[in-house]
Amino acid sequence: MKTRQFFPVLMLAVAASVVTLAGCGSTATQSGTGQYLDDTAITGKVKAAIFNDASLKSAEINVETFKGAVQLSGFVNSQADIQRAVAVAQGVAGVKSVKNDMRMK
Repeated sequence: MKTRQFFPVLMLAVAASVVTLAGCGSTATQSGTGQYLDDTAITGKVKAAIFNDASLKSAEINVETFKGAVQLSGFVNSQADIQRAVAVAQGVAGVKSVKNDMRMK
């Protein structure tokens, strides 16, 4: 009798595991857990690189990363600052591409 009660519980546990693992995978519009952590690390590295660049020390540059693609936005003082920020971001390990949405003040 206990075997009959145990089987549905086991099947429910297996189904919950499958649903949980499927939720961790990435799709075209959503990154998986591992990718999210990688993107977070890239974002931090790009922000640090921009902040540590003597010509860019600007808190007005925002950085977002999705699947290795970095998007820069915000306001800078010149076109040279835009070009420098893009170059700095491209030099960070793990960055696949850089999209520039920065504007001049």
